[in-house]
This record gives sequence, C-alpha cells and structure tokens, in this order.
Amino acid sequence: MDSSLANRIEITQGDITKQKVDAIVNAANSSLLGGGGVDGAIHRAGGSAILDECRAIRARQGGCKTGEAVITTGGRLPATHVIHTVGPVWNGGQKGESALLAACYRNSLRLATGHQLASVAFPGISTGIYGYPKQEAAAIAVREVRQWLAAHDFPRTVVFVAFDEENRRLYEQALTLPALFIWPRVGLARPAPCVG
Repeated sequence: MDSSLANRIEITQGDITKQKVDAIVNAANSSLLGGGGVDGAIHRAGGSAILDECRAIRARQGGCKTGEAVITTGGRLPATHVIHTVGPVWNGGQKGESALLAACYRNSLRLATGHQLASVAFPGISTGIYGYPKQEAAAIAVREVRQWLAAHDFPRTVVFVAFDEENRRLYEQALTLPALFIWPRVGLARPAPCVG
C-alpha cells in the first residue's frame, strides 16, 4: 500500500463507542431509531440527543435507505458525531449487496469530508445480524477507504474497529493485498447520499 495511505488507515480491536475520533459510523437500520448490535450500543452510550436528531431526520426525509448515510451529534460519546449508514442484508450476493455496501462507505466518507472531520471509525458494516461474509466485507471496506483517501484530504485518518480477533485479522489481510486484487465492484447502483 502507498505509504501515505498506510499512515492514514488504522486497525484497532475494541468497542466502537469508546473511540476518541471526530465521528464513529453506526451500522444503523433504515428507521434510524436504534436497534441491536452496534446500533443499539451507540444509541445507549450516546444518549437521547442522538435519537432526537435521528427523529428530526426521519421527519424530514422518512428514514435512510440502504447504502445511504446521515450525520448526527455524538451525544455523550467521546466522538463528536455519529454517521449512520444502512448496510445491506446478505442474500447470497446476487442482489447488489456489494455495491450497496460500498455505497455505505463512500456516503459515510462523503459526509466526513463535507464536515471536514479529521478522524472516522468504522465497524464491520452488515457483518453481524445482516450476515454479510466478513472477509468480503473487510475487502470492500478497505478498497473504498483507500480509494477515497487517495482522492481527498478528509478524513485524515480512518480507523477500522474490529469487534474481535477474527475481524482484526481480516482487516489486516485486506490491507496487505494490492488494491488491484481487492474484491471488484459489482453492480452499478450508487444511491445518492442522504443529507442530515
């Protein structure tokens, strides 16, 4: 990997709600009203201010579609902001899941750039209850972040927050692959980002 990009991408294992970054990314559901897994943990740790802003976004635009992203306060979190993105449910890979997952990363990074956020932390979007294969998801995440950082000054640092050792190893493996060997983009669907 290009050394300038290598200095802008980090991997850590731990709790995303504890990350001291400008924004953490929430693997949200389309309602934006909280749920299980990472989504529930972020809402619980951040408090009612996050939910209040999510409700205001819902009132304006009716939720968030798969692949799109919105931004709110971080509430009581160490992070100043939360970028909420709705990942795809895995249906065998034949329903545009990879394009939608890639859009989650691009639209989240677009919001970070637009708000000039210096640091952003991502969980493994869609790899929990949504069932996305973890190795492919890590490869898509790394590819999208590399491409974004190569073309933009913000965010200055992206952190992949691995929930466990297995996910940490998958991110490390994806980072060692040359960009040409990372999972190719499939499909052309690129939802427009939500604004929030």
